Amino acid sequence: MFIEQHMEQLIRQKTFDKNNFTQKPLAKGEYEFCVFNNCDFSGADLSDVKFFECEFVSCNLSNAKLAKTIFRDIKFRDCKMLGLSFENCNPFGFSIQADNCSLNHSSFYQTKLKKTTFRNTSFHEADFTDCDLSNSVLITVIWLWQNLKYQPRKKQTSALLSITPLIRIKTG
Repeated sequence: MFIEQHMEQLIRQKTFDKNNFTQKPLAKGEYEFCVFNNCDFSGADLSDVKFFECEFVSCNLSNAKLAKTIFRDIKFRDCKMLGLSFENCNPFGFSIQADNCSLNHSSFYQTKLKKTTFRNTSFHEADFTDCDLSNSVLITVIWLWQNLKYQPRKKQTSALLSITPLIRIKTG
């Protein structure tokens, strides 16, 4: 019985359509090659959930709890992702892409986002303090009052914020 209670679910190649995970929480476990379409995760507890090579399309993940959440090779497209604290995620292998998403009021404090691609994504009042965006690509990104402070590491000749941006700043 002890083993059954502590075994994690492994969910592979499953598509979730229009699920409301605020009413019925997503089961803790490992999700591999899954697709989440039009799902509502707003305020949901995704702590300790592991996502590998999954895709989130038109989902609302706003204010979801991400303590020790694993995101490896994850694609977010057309998602609302307000107020997320990515620094609480498991940092090992952390890898995401965002296309046409809203990451307003989110925090990437000390998060390693090397080789990350953000396309058509907004970051109003997002926090990138001490974030490593080395070799990341930001295409048509909207920034308002973001924090892009960084500190070069010792024995490093270039700054951590080494990106190739094509940035559109939206005003008023």
